[in-house]
Amino acid sequence: MVLFFIVLLPLVGFIVPIWFAHWGRNQSTHGALGVSFSSFFLLLSTAPTIFDGHVIRNGTSWVPLMGLNFTLMADGYGFFFAFLILSIGILIVIYASYYLDESDSVGRFYALLLLFMGSMLGIVLSENLLLLVIFWELTSLSSFLLIGYWSHLPEARLGARMALVATGGGGLALLGGVLLLGTISGSFELFVVLQSGDLIRNHDLYRPTLILILLGAFAKSAQFPFHFWLPHAMAAPTPVSAYLHSATMVKAGIFLLGRL
Repeated sequence: MVLFFIVLLPLVGFIVPIWFAHWGRNQSTHGALGVSFSSFFLLLSTAPTIFDGHVIRNGTSWVPLMGLNFTLMADGYGFFFAFLILSIGILIVIYASYYLDESDSVGRFYALLLLFMGSMLGIVLSENLLLLVIFWELTSLSSFLLIGYWSHLPEARLGARMALVATGGGGLALLGGVLLLGTISGSFELFVVLQSGDLIRNHDLYRPTLILILLGAFAKSAQFPFHFWLPHAMAAPTPVSAYLHSATMVKAGIFLLGRL
């Protein structure tokens, strides 16, 4: 069950910095750090098992008729990306406490940051591909809110909309590719899909499946021809750009291609 807590702590704990903000900015920062560190230490607790070459799987049935299960997996590849997401996220929380102005709502900022952090963790630790797509789109929504955090700035609102259209549209392409992938392999569970390589590559639907997945990955990682949204998204506060556009979200496409 440890993988569930690694992912769900930031997703549920987003309320903590908002609540702690009633007692001051520093308390809100401490709340965000507490949630982030808790998830980080849980991830580190899995390291001995993973470094021994084992794979950790936690799962429960969710919508079995659709093939959608809440199944999570941690291997060396997923651990590496989860470590990046949490370690850099902790540094960004600390940095933001010095960067944000007195007039900025730190509680709202940290809440959105934790939502994004949990969504990214869901991507890199998902074993069910439909679940991965859900987290994929959650990163698009939370990044939209983070990029538009300074909503009084027209360029921030424009950058947020462009990022949402590009990454959200790419997510729809990814959903189409995943549905085709599941149809070909007969399952949306990653361990089944990865064992069906020859079947997938020899199938008539392989080429459209590949193109749709590549579209999703390229849009999320701001690769040509979907690079146009990234410069506009830099209208976000610097901690947002440092976390989303340098350290985590733009690596989601790289992660997906490496995983598949």
